[in-house]
Amino acid sequence: MPGHGEGALLLLSGASGAADAFVFLCVGQVFAGVMTGNLVLLGASAAGAGEDGVALKVAVALGAYFCGVAAGALMAGRRGPRVRVLLGAEVVLLGAAAALWGLELVTSYGDRLGLLALVAVAMGVQGRVRVTPTNYFTGTLTSLAGRVALRELRAGDGWVLGRLAAVVAGAALAALAERWWSPGAALGAVVMAAGALVLETVPYRGGRAGPGKGKPRPDRGNPAGAV
Repeated sequence: MPGHGEGALLLLSGASGAADAFVFLCVGQVFAGVMTGNLVLLGASAAGAGEDGVALKVAVALGAYFCGVAAGALMAGRRGPRVRVLLGAEVVLLGAAAALWGLELVTSYGDRLGLLALVAVAMGVQGRVRVTPTNYFTGTLTSLAGRVALRELRAGDGWVLGRLAAVVAGAALAALAERWWSPGAALGAVVMAAGALVLETVPYRGGRAGPGKGKPRPDRGNPAGAV
């Protein structure tokens, strides 16, 4: 039976996919957590390609993500990761964004930029939760592909595939919600992040699920920069 740490990582990966899909579909042509993609969009926009206003959206996303990472680092402090504090902050931020969208309070371009900032800050905080990445996956996929090519698969690679699949599933969930019930398009990310918080909080094997328990090893070649 999987440990709480692995389950929380799957849920956070799904939350990342859902948050990015929500922002891309509802704010438009920008990501909340995939900063590499945003940099590409920024370059394309500087060359005159893409929709009008993308450069400003990317700038807001980059700045908000930076603030989220910095806030996460400060919340964790020098004593090591405080997983539940970070996840609690993420859930609050995502919940605020979902409420604003669900109650149809996002009515102007400026409102959409504020919504983008909320979700991007949340994704920045999530980036500090674990060393194992849960909001960007290029390094994860690169490491896995290399191990497949060299026939050096290891026991934990099932969880690597699980996290990649969770991103796709989370994005699909947000897209379906946006299509069939737009006010609930942001709820998937909130629910999955809250589920991760629960798994990190409830007792596990006779004790509480501490920051290092049940945590898969980081992907090689993928420094997350998290504490």
